[in-house]
Amino acid sequence: MRFSSAVLACVLVVAATAARAESRIFIIANEADGYGVDQCLAKGDKCGASAARSYCQSRDFAQASAYRRVDPDEITGSVPKAAANCVHGACGEYVAITCQR
Repeated sequence: MRFSSAVLACVLVVAATAARAESRIFIIANEADGYGVDQCLAKGDKCGASAARSYCQSRDFAQASAYRRVDPDEITGSVPKAAANCVHGACGEYVAITCQR
């Protein structure tokens, strides 16, 4: 009986941890702002960490665990191909930011 209650306790701890570790991936347009933040996010450089964290915190998440450039093909067809999304030679790029609670 002690073994089963110990296993149950472990399961409850893992479930509670999983609930707290909720994460969500946000896909946002990577628009040049003149400050280079867009390139930091798209390249996954350390300089993008603050922007990614701020983005997550503005949506009530505690932190950003990852950020990177995303090809439109990765976004399940909801974003037009880059060639069709070009305006005056500037094609849209997208960034995925993974936020955690």
